[in-house]
Amino acid sequence: MSIIPILKAKEVLQLLLSLGFKVISQKGSHIKLIHSLDATRRVILPYHSKDLKRGMLMGVLKQSKISVEEFLKALGKF
Repeated sequence: MSIIPILKAKEVLQLLLSLGFKVISQKGSHIKLIHSLDATRRVILPYHSKDLKRGMLMGVLKQSKISVEEFLKALGKF
């Protein structure tokens, strides 16, 4: 398994937007996103100034149904 980098929430948000997600709401410091083609792919992203740790990032990937390989490939283009 590849190593997941530690990223800022802003970077993860931009990456999710580039993968077809769109922001549907924000409550406090959490942003709710949904995939534009598959409504079952919903993500709650904590939008803080701190780094997102690997466990949290893995949770975001699981919610969004994005594989680690797909994430790292998109990150390379980012």
